[in-house]
Order: sequence, then structure tokens, then C-alpha cells
Amino acid sequence: MGIFSYKHIEYSNNLWWQFTFAGDAPRFLRATVGAVVVILVISTAKLLRPVTPEFSLPASSDLEKIHSITAESRNTSANLAFLGDKSLLFSGSGNSFIMYGVEGRSWIAMGDPIGPNEETAELAWRFLEMCDRYNGWTVFYEAGTENLQLYSDLGLTFVKLGEEARVLLETFSLKGHKHKDMRHVLNKLDREGCSFEIMPPETVSVILPELKTVSDAWLEEKKTGEKGFSPGFFNDEYLKRFPAAVVKREGKIIAFTNIWTVAGKEELSIDLMRYLPDAPHGTMDYLFIRLILWGKQEGYKWFNLGMAPLSGLEDHALAPLWSRLGAFVFRHGEHFYNCQGLRQYKEKFDPEWQPKYVAYPCGLSLPRILTNIASLISRGPAGILTK
Repeated sequence: MGIFSYKHIEYSNNLWWQFTFAGDAPRFLRATVGAVVVILVISTAKLLRPVTPEFSLPASSDLEKIHSITAESRNTSANLAFLGDKSLLFSGSGNSFIMYGVEGRSWIAMGDPIGPNEETAELAWRFLEMCDRYNGWTVFYEAGTENLQLYSDLGLTFVKLGEEARVLLETFSLKGHKHKDMRHVLNKLDREGCSFEIMPPETVSVILPELKTVSDAWLEEKKTGEKGFSPGFFNDEYLKRFPAAVVKREGKIIAFTNIWTVAGKEELSIDLMRYLPDAPHGTMDYLFIRLILWGKQEGYKWFNLGMAPLSGLEDHALAPLWSRLGAFVFRHGEHFYNCQGLRQYKEKFDPEWQPKYVAYPCGLSLPRILTNIASLISRGPAGILTK
């Protein structure tokens, strides 16, 4: 209509680019060009905007696929994949995988790639490419020292998160004055009628209702909810995959933990730990000590006690800001999380401490990335401020 309305005006190409300087240019032309500019800007923005990814949690077939991979892993934390709350990225051969979650712009791999060492680099680069495709930040959370050079090649930097405690079972012993408190705990709870048992996976399926009762009571007493991503949570299908260690009193289960193992009895570890509020004092110590002794008897090499967050960070005046801040929280942050107390508790088992890192893109993204990690673990931002 605009063209016909102004057909009495002599047409010139100059009308399209001189109209902004000529006050008598037809309003129709000015409006048309303005509309075209707006459309071009919106269209360009949509073209440049990364495609919104569609995430899918692993199907039961995926979990069965990773069963053989985790069985050959040297790291018990590979079993976190069976929680089913993380997406999986497989290598080209299908013999390796990365488990990851996405929060905000952070694409967070839980630990290092799982699988044969010769596929680690290829899989890490695939993960980086996928993150880049969606304009995401590539993050490896709780990474070990063995792949730090690879992450540096990916253009990532890293900071220390804390230290992981591993007990060498061959040398572990309750003899001597140093471990008299452990002997006292075992003798005391034995006298009170407590006993320790290992339940195979097929038996765990039968006692799940009893374990659920213990778990619910523990959550209620702690005034907390289930976490996720890096710690486990109570889930029937997850727990049925593993043996469990239980403490009984008068035939009733008062405490339990699920047991992680790896190939060649290289490592033994636990994930979920729950006990009844009225369980005798020292019940969890009793469970830990009995399980460590059982692992030694069964020929396992290491018992993994898990990480002590912010442990081992330098507080020297010339240390990086993150290290000094983390060391301060480690010493004085017991109101939020008793990192120092956790370190001291694990120290009594005489572990060897190994550093753990978070690898992330260079720049000022670390605070947001750490917040995103906390949100994933807490199952949402609201959970960060709760226990």
C-alpha cells in the first residue's frame, strides 16, 4: 500500500539511504527501512545465539552399557554414574564416558573421564567441543593430578579444591597406643550387642525397606534433604547394584552404607552413610573400622575415605587469592561446613592425602562456576543455603 500511496513521487535509489538526512523523505520509506533494520537485528541475534541443548538422563540401557566400563575402572567414584542424575558422553568406541551436569553456563564433568587411558584425551576434547557448541564453560570437578596437563592443553586453568584421603590397607592396624580409641569403640559396641555384616546386592533388595527407614530418620534428624551429583542419595535401583555394610543391634539395622569396589581390588570406598538417631555413640566409627578391617582381610589395596574440602590450601601471603580464601574458610567456616573437623576425623585412620582440583576456563568465571556446582549438588539454588 505504501508503494501505491507514493507512486506520484519520482522513484530514486537515493530515497533508501538518504531518507534519514532528508526531512521530506516519505514516512513510509523511513518506517520500512526501520522495520527492516529491526528484523535484521533480531534475525542475526537468533542466528548467533547458541542452540538450546536438550539434555537427557541415561536410560537403563546406558547404565548397563557403562557397567563393564566402571567394572574396569581404578577409581570407585566412577560408580556415581549409576545414580542416573547426570548425562553421559561416550567416546567414539563406546568404551569410555564422561558424566556431567549443566547449571547456568557451566558444563560440569564429575571427575575425570572414565575408561581406557588411551581414550581420555579424545573424549576430553569431544566434551570441550560440545561445550563450545552451546557457548558453555567446560569444567572438570574433583579432577585428579594425572590429567592436569591435558586440561591445560584444552585451554583450562585449575585450582585446588581439597584433598582426598586414602588408607593403605596393607599397613593399617589397630595395634599400638595411637589406635586405642578405635579398639575401645569396637569393644564397647560389641558389648552393647552390635554386630557388623556385609550384605550382597541380592540381599540388599530384600532389606531396602529397613534401609529406607534408617535413611528417612537420619535426614529428619539432620534437618536436611537429599543431595546429588557428587554425593549419592537414597534410590532403590541405585542401592540394589552394590553390596552394603550394616550395623545391627538385637537383629535390627541401625546403620548402613553402600560399598563401591573396582577392578582388581585396587580400591574400596563408600557413598551413602546413614544411621538411626538413637544408635549408640560411636556407631559410624564402628562401621568404618569394621569395614576397613574387612577390606584388608579381603585383599583390597586402598580404602577411600573421600575428600576433605578446602584441605591443604596454602594461606601464605603470596599464595593465590582462591587459596588464601579457601584456607580461611577451612579454619573458620565451621558454621557453614566443618571442613577442618572432617579433615581431623579422617586423619585418625592414617590416610595418604591426594589433591583434587577443579579445571575451568581462564578468566573471572570461577565464582559463578563454584555457585553452579553447589547448585547442582544441592538440587537447585535454594538448597545451597540449607544443610
